[in-house]
Amino acid sequence: MTDPVRFTAQRGIARITIDNPPVNVTAQPVRAGLSAALDAALAAGVSRVVLTGTGRAFVAGADAKEFDAPPVAPHLPDLVARIAAFPVPVIAAINGAALGGGLELALACAARVAAPGATLGLPEVTLGVVPGAGGTQRLARLIGLAPALSLISEGRVIGAAAALQLGLVDALAEDPVAAAETLALPARPAPDALPAPAPDPAAVEAARVQAAKRAKGQLAPGLAIDLVAASATLPLVEGLALERETFLSLKTSDQAAALRHVFFAERAALARGRAGGAAIETAVVVGGGTMGAAIAYALAGVGLSVALVETDAAGAERARANVAALYAEAVARGKSSPEAAEAAQAARHSYHLGYADLPPAQIAIEAVFEDLAVKKQVFAALDAALPETAILATNTSYLNPDRIAEGLRNPGRFLGLHFFSPAHVMKLVEVIRAATTTPETLATVLRLTARLGKIAVPAGVCDGFIGNRILTRYRQICDVMLIEGALPAQVDAALRGFGMAMGPYEVQDLSGLDIAYANRNRMGWREKPGIRYIAIADRIVEETGRLGRKTGAGWYDYEGGKPVPSAAINQIVVAESSRAGITRRPFADEEIVARATTAMIEEGARLLGEGIAESPSDIDLVLVHGYGFPRWRGGPMHYAERLGLSGICARIESFAAEDPLSWALPDILRHASETGRSLSDLARKP
Repeated sequence: MTDPVRFTAQRGIARITIDNPPVNVTAQPVRAGLSAALDAALAAGVSRVVLTGTGRAFVAGADAKEFDAPPVAPHLPDLVARIAAFPVPVIAAINGAALGGGLELALACAARVAAPGATLGLPEVTLGVVPGAGGTQRLARLIGLAPALSLISEGRVIGAAAALQLGLVDALAEDPVAAAETLALPARPAPDALPAPAPDPAAVEAARVQAAKRAKGQLAPGLAIDLVAASATLPLVEGLALERETFLSLKTSDQAAALRHVFFAERAALARGRAGGAAIETAVVVGGGTMGAAIAYALAGVGLSVALVETDAAGAERARANVAALYAEAVARGKSSPEAAEAAQAARHSYHLGYADLPPAQIAIEAVFEDLAVKKQVFAALDAALPETAILATNTSYLNPDRIAEGLRNPGRFLGLHFFSPAHVMKLVEVIRAATTTPETLATVLRLTARLGKIAVPAGVCDGFIGNRILTRYRQICDVMLIEGALPAQVDAALRGFGMAMGPYEVQDLSGLDIAYANRNRMGWREKPGIRYIAIADRIVEETGRLGRKTGAGWYDYEGGKPVPSAAINQIVVAESSRAGITRRPFADEEIVARATTAMIEEGARLLGEGIAESPSDIDLVLVHGYGFPRWRGGPMHYAERLGLSGICARIESFAAEDPLSWALPDILRHASETGRSLSDLARKP
């Protein structure tokens, strides 16, 4: 095992190189190596020290795994302070990502040279903490209060050119190490002798307004703003002490634990795409509507050639227009140039009427409407038109992939690939293992999803898979609360207060009440035994024609596009309670949140017990990335573990005593509570 920090000295210049792959995090061995290298530089009597990294990273931050353990010396703030006070200048040669603790090391240097492709930032708030080694105090002194507030409170990462413009780096160079060895030192005070930034109350207030919008309910952004603002009034030593105290208090908070949990779950999900499988370069997409066009655009965006299939000339023209609109949007947002967009459309997209002349693609993805017979016809045609080795994937949200795959020549190459809309934006995709899907097929598709930059979550076959099955349960229990005494706007407000992006009734208005209505009819919920079926939503569709935003009214009335609680809907809700013989009662927001989140947890536990989901963290990823569950609460299963599984079990048993048709304690939750084991330990792996 090589040393994570290397030291060399030539011609009076020391070079300290951090080599702790893959991203040079400042784990304890790195910190110890840095301390020893600084000792060696002193002993060598050099006149300059150049600090750099290897690979694509200078230092990409702290080792987040250490956050759950007691700190071990040497501590990063002490190393940063030592660099700032070093008797000879230390120059940061930023070869790649300088993030978090990496940028804090660079800020303590006398100067900074960056490679043109380097990235810099202090993204600690995205992990529920604040910079803990001087970032909030030194950055503002270097570049001013307003830009420091923006970078730190939003956790933004910027490129080297932007950093040069801000004065965060002093020069750009293709070889930053060579440039750092000869760089003329800038005419400014030593790092810790820089004057405090000028106070800027307007910038502080603007940062608070932005944080309230972007990070509602989160603690770290507001505290980071407080710390950066304090850099204008506190002496450096006091600001550093306050920053460290704040960092240590946040490090063990529920929010930081939740955000770390999601961070590591995302890394694990992306790593699945590196586990093997073949590379895919050619694809067919069937259906050029909103979903199919977005899938085709996403595939082309990572270099695939995509043949888009429609049934007639009008459909093909609509598909072409839908794809062109996505490229136009990218140009309008500065993500592409008009020339690059035009070239990509010409080189990577083709449009076909039917299946007769399709290229021999390696994968075909079906994105037609949710009708079993139609989907079976599509796959029969694809099976005949494409090589027997081509992977066939259905984008169904609810239908049984095993039924869709019936009759295929080689069913081992079939699976579900459930993209979330808009498919070119949403990072989540559920990868559905059909009964016949081979491991090779699964590995190849996971490799493709990683190439697309997607968070891929494998799931087994059941109605709704992971996300929509939990969504159905969540909506059902919210409907139960309606008939017992709550009102739609109150339920939505309570769940937004918990941190959900939108309440369940707002979401239904956005997607269309007819969509959920059709799914309930398809699943036969009215006649299904053993469940408590609430017909309020059915009455709204059948009796009023209110289908949501697309008809100008749904659960809400809309005035100027804004949702307003509807007296007509409230009357239907109250009438249904009366018709069912229920005496309505008040619901506190806390009870609404408890029942709604517990329903998610209960259904998630069933998915684990049945082997539909491979792990609790997979369920959390689906709910966070696909359904607006607050990232800073970690997803429903992490949230349950933090609350305590014994308490969750007691809550479910209490609810079940009142309403046995709506609640039942899953065996896996009971077993976890009784044995003290985690849900991860007990999950039934497929």
